[in-house]
Amino acid sequence: MKILQLDKNHPLITDQLSAKGFHLEEDFTSTYEEVLQKISKFDGIIIRSRIPMDKNFLQHAKNLKFIARVGAGMENIDGETAENLGIKLISSPEGNRDAVAEHVVGMLLILMHRLFIAAQEVRNGIWKREENRGDELLGKTFGIIGYGNMGKAVAKRLSGFGVKVIFHDIKPNLSDEFGTQVSLNTLKKEADILSLHLPITPETRHLIDEQFISEMEKDFYFINTARGKNVNTADLVCALKNGKVKGACLDVLEYEKSSFENLEVNNQDLNELLNSEKVIVTPHIAGWTTQSKEKLAQVVVDKIVASFPQS
Repeated sequence: MKILQLDKNHPLITDQLSAKGFHLEEDFTSTYEEVLQKISKFDGIIIRSRIPMDKNFLQHAKNLKFIARVGAGMENIDGETAENLGIKLISSPEGNRDAVAEHVVGMLLILMHRLFIAAQEVRNGIWKREENRGDELLGKTFGIIGYGNMGKAVAKRLSGFGVKVIFHDIKPNLSDEFGTQVSLNTLKKEADILSLHLPITPETRHLIDEQFISEMEKDFYFINTARGKNVNTADLVCALKNGKVKGACLDVLEYEKSSFENLEVNNQDLNELLNSEKVIVTPHIAGWTTQSKEKLAQVVVDKIVASFPQS
């Protein structure tokens, strides 16, 4: 099988798949139109997010048998067209779930204990103690929306912090030793902290908006390491200003480009987030660790080999 790799990934992908009898070609620079001209020659594609796999692209890929994404989200792929054309979709959320879970806990502790603010003040010769009094996780109820690979990994990491973990998911019967499944209404009533672990779909776009925030019974901390467009940024900014959201940890933003490589707009709401002491923003790196780069690649290789064994 001939495979086209469109983004730079861990070299084990090329090494291991070549050893298994696959033929790999790398193209990290061609445009969408340029790739379109040659895609019919390939049986498989390995991507991250650089080029969208839309209906037009997939219809040109006459021999395509699979698309493998080195990552979790698949919104850059027209899944309906792929299914109609018999193209198998492969993702690798198992590879970066541990990185995401650690990032969630790390950001939250930094925010709640004012660690970044206090450290910066000391560097500037400012020594404040009472003003930097922290807020403990112990005894709080941590609410998760989306209990797949990421949500479960977060719940597991929290098991030693003395928090009660509850979660909501559209799939039933997911409760385990780390978290208890509840209705969305119950989560809104009980949660002190809310963490999103959802794909972006028409149903989840702007899920967190003025109405949702107002339905949360308690003032709460908010964490988003899922997709920026799950959140209405303007409504979040308002809630931060009025205190309904006590603080926010954001690894993703509504204004990211589809490739996630940069921001496509710079507006007042974004500036409010970046300049607020109540907010920590990171550049879509929750799943990016030295270890996850290798694990993501290995998961992709294992799934391709299992689905398409070469003689």
